[in-house]
Amino acid sequence: QVQLVESGGGLVQAGGSLRLSCAASGRTFSNYPMGWLRQAPGKEREFVAAITRSGTNTHYIDSVKGRFTISRDNAKNAVYLQMNSLKPEDTAVYYCAATTKFPSSVYAGDYNYWGQGTQVTVSS
Repeated sequence: QVQLVESGGGLVQAGGSLRLSCAASGRTFSNYPMGWLRQAPGKEREFVAAITRSGTNTHYIDSVKGRFTISRDNAKNAVYLQMNSLKPEDTAVYYCAATTKFPSSVYAGDYNYWGQGTQVTVSS
């Protein structure tokens, strides 16, 4: 079992930046590919970004490529999502999640462990 706790959400104007953090505890964090997913009001939860166990490879949904960066620090049991050039359509609850699918996954259904989520609101 992996316990995940997100932080760093908030209210930001369009064009601004936020950095989300996810602290992990429990089983060995470095064993798990990690992802960030989000859910906007009235919409299904969607994949945003994923990173392999070593951090060597990353994947992004097209709408955030060039604006968001996922990273991890296995020594600190943490994963991050740097979000730049934020847009109102990025408004959602953002979740940190761990998967047992290797090398990583772009499907929300493949993620086994989830945090409680952190709200990101981008005003126009």
